[in-house]
Amino acid sequence: MAKDSVRSGIPGPVRPPGAPVPPAGTALPAMERVGREELSVAERPAGGEPAPSGAWPAAHGTGTTGQGAGARVLVVEDDFRTAVFLQRALTQAGYRVELVEDGVAALAAPEAVQPDVVVLDVMLPGLDGLEVARRLRAVGGVPILMLTARDEVEDRVQGLDAGADDYLVKPFALEELLARLRALLRRREVNAAERRRGVLVYADVRLDQDAREATRGGRRLELRHKEFELLAYFLRHPGRVLSRREIFEEVWGYDFLGDSNVIEVTVGHLRQKLESGGAPRLIHTVRSVGYVLREGDGLP
Repeated sequence: MAKDSVRSGIPGPVRPPGAPVPPAGTALPAMERVGREELSVAERPAGGEPAPSGAWPAAHGTGTTGQGAGARVLVVEDDFRTAVFLQRALTQAGYRVELVEDGVAALAAPEAVQPDVVVLDVMLPGLDGLEVARRLRAVGGVPILMLTARDEVEDRVQGLDAGADDYLVKPFALEELLARLRALLRRREVNAAERRRGVLVYADVRLDQDAREATRGGRRLELRHKEFELLAYFLRHPGRVLSRREIFEEVWGYDFLGDSNVIEVTVGHLRQKLESGGAPRLIHTVRSVGYVLREGDGLP
């Protein structure tokens, strides 16, 4: 029998049969990286591990104190052990957690749950995480953090282009997951304020933040989610040299830069669309620093 998309009525996460139940108030076990040993996320076959019969964790987990401060997190994860761990960890961090196990349920949940942020696994049965992200992004601006075992640059770019705001590869450190959630929630507050600022204009580029439309010389630009956000960030800071770290923090919403070249890839796509038809370059590379939006050759 197929699992229900949302489980409820069970008082908290249920461990697999035979596993000891910790006393009330027991802290989460120390775990260097989520995905190793107890969870082994990256080593399991695609589709994850099914829950033991009747043992799926409760759909609701409520935390009212701590760094989460009661923010609602919708977790979309079909792997039982990962779902249990995320629900416990996020609840203990102060988040209110709603758990669903497939893409169809994920699309139905936001209307009822009204999450502040979504933690979305890529490999889901039926409707995968990429399609879920596209559909969520088409109807709203809730921040989306994708979880996946795929760590190629192309996979990360695909997830971000689908509408995800951040992308975390399994196995991951719990501290990093929590930091990225905090960053996404901060960014959401900033976005809410920025949407009230209306239209951004520089040279012949016009960007309407409310309508989410961008044009250059009257020609409409078909921009993906992160391309739009990146262009908006450049337009808010014309003539200023922006470092790669600044761009990561402000556009992607986190400061774990690493050796990723996601910025270069996204800038490349944005340039192609801005410069279509022979239009002069506006986004210039400043060697060893970052980028600047400026007319001409990019030099001061």
